[in-house]
Amino acid sequence: MSGGITDAPDIETSSDNYASRFCGEVGQYLLGVQERGLFALMGQPSGSSVIDVGGGHAQLAPPMARAGYVVTVAGSDASCGLRLAQEQTDAPIDFVACDLKAMPFADGQFNVVTSVRLMAHIDDWQLLVSELCRVAGEAVIIDFPIYFSLNALSLLAFPLKKHIEKNTRTYRTFFGREVRKAFAEHGFRQTRSWRQFVLPMALHRAGRGSTLLQRVEELMRKAGLTRIFGNPVLVRFDRESSQQENA
Repeated sequence: MSGGITDAPDIETSSDNYASRFCGEVGQYLLGVQERGLFALMGQPSGSSVIDVGGGHAQLAPPMARAGYVVTVAGSDASCGLRLAQEQTDAPIDFVACDLKAMPFADGQFNVVTSVRLMAHIDDWQLLVSELCRVAGEAVIIDFPIYFSLNALSLLAFPLKKHIEKNTRTYRTFFGREVRKAFAEHGFRQTRSWRQFVLPMALHRAGRGSTLLQRVEELMRKAGLTRIFGNPVLVRFDRESSQQENA
């Protein structure tokens, strides 16, 4: 599904309207799983520099800052920094408004680049990947919806998904191999992944944070089913030269 993809989707994800999708207990649960996955993939020591591209939604930048990372957020417009300004953290978070596919940073300026809720909603995702790799000194961590999961059924049931979520957006779903190929062209190799949910996120929203659904998710994770069927997937790509230096 690719209708409605834009080149500055983070303007929407940085809005209060989008944040309303993650309010209440169910929202905290969904964001908690996402945060858990991110930190499972990070690996870098406290004090490492991180740029969260398209992170004006403030879902990950504040937790990373509180964990001791030096965090910068890049957004497509000055309005993308408004939610970040409302966050209370001991460490400051720098915000830079810029074209996310031509950012004003040096090659390899940041130890780690993170980007969630962006790639599936942008037109030229390959150009975005190129830019994420350019500014990453060591690794890139991104998320995207992937085929071969129960969530792929949302391609057929999108009207129902929209009825449940009200303000959901159209998005692109990927094959893992096409994303790995795009990163490989810039010298990055997939090293780790962390899948988030077996049950569709829309079902969790319809259940309004049902503890039963959450328990089912945890049971499936313990059984290894999430590793096979979970969606969306968080993936870490490491620069091959960095891996060789650390070997």
